Amino acid sequence: MSIGKTIRIFLASGSVTGVRHAEIVNWTGQALSCPRPQVKSLSSWEEALKPGVYFLFGDDPESGNSAVYIGEAENIYDRLQHHLNNKDFWNEVVLFSSKDENLTKAHVKFLESKLVQLAKQASRQVTLNGNDPQASSLPRGDRAAMEEFVINIRTLLGVLGHKTLEPITQPAVARIESNTQPVSPPEVAEANQAIDVNLNMSGVNATGVLTNEGLVVLEGSGVSDKVKDSLSVGYRALREKLIEDGVIVEKGGKLEFVRKHIFASPSQAAAVLVGYSINGRHSWKLLDGRSVKEFEEGRDSI
Repeated sequence: MSIGKTIRIFLASGSVTGVRHAEIVNWTGQALSCPRPQVKSLSSWEEALKPGVYFLFGDDPESGNSAVYIGEAENIYDRLQHHLNNKDFWNEVVLFSSKDENLTKAHVKFLESKLVQLAKQASRQVTLNGNDPQASSLPRGDRAAMEEFVINIRTLLGVLGHKTLEPITQPAVARIESNTQPVSPPEVAEANQAIDVNLNMSGVNATGVLTNEGLVVLEGSGVSDKVKDSLSVGYRALREKLIEDGVIVEKGGKLEFVRKHIFASPSQAAAVLVGYSINGRHSWKLLDGRSVKEFEEGRDSI
C-alpha cells in the first residue's frame, strides 16, 4: 500500500520561476531549485554551502533534446561557480543537501553514483555525465539511509518539475512479481498505476502501457510507412523526430520502435503509428477488449 507524503515549498521571491526551497515533512533532506541567472544569490543560502548532490538542467547542444548533468560536492555553491564558467548548456540547478551535518563526502559520492545510474536507466533526458561515477564504500546502515535519501530525492525532483529519475513503465508481465495467476486490467491498474493496451489496425500492430503520464509505446511496435495528409503538422514533426533520434527504425523493410517512448495521449501515439489523424481513445484496446474510452468511462482514474 502506498503511503502519502506531505511536501512544503517556499517561494523565496513569491514567484514560481525564482528560487524555491522544498522539503518532505519529517525528512532531514531538503532541495533548492534555482534559475541560472540567480545562482549568485545562493551564497546567502546555508543549504547550498553544504555537502550534497545537484542536477543541472538544460538542452543537449548536439541533439537539441533536454539534458541533465548530475554531480556532487562538499560545498555545492562553490562547485556551481565553476559550472557557471565551464558549462553553458544549463539554465536551472536543483540541489539536495541535509538539514543536519550528517552527509559526508562518502555519502554524496554514493548518492551521485546511484542518481546517475537511475537517470540513465530512465532515459528521459540526455545524461551528460561522461563516466559512470563509482559508488563509495559505506557501512550497511549508511547504505540503507542513502537508499532512502535517493527515494526522497526522486520524489522532490518530480514535484519540482523534473521526472529525470522516474522509470518509464514496463508491461504488466514485467511488473507483476508473481504472475502464476492471470491479472485482469483493473487489478493491474490498481496495483501499478499502469494498464497494458494494444493497437491493431491499418496493418499496424503495436503494444503499449497506459499510465498517469500518457501512453508508452513499447519496443517492437510496428509503424506505418505511409503518412496521409490528415496527419497534423505537429504529429508529423514528432514522427520525423522519433525517426531522426533512432527511436523508430527500419527493420526488415518495415518501421518499428526499438526503444519505448511516452506520448502525451493515446491519440498522439496512435496518429504517429498509423500515419493519419485518429482518435486513439477508441483505437487502443485493453487486454479484455475494452477501448481506452470505455475504460475511462467506467473508472475515475488509473
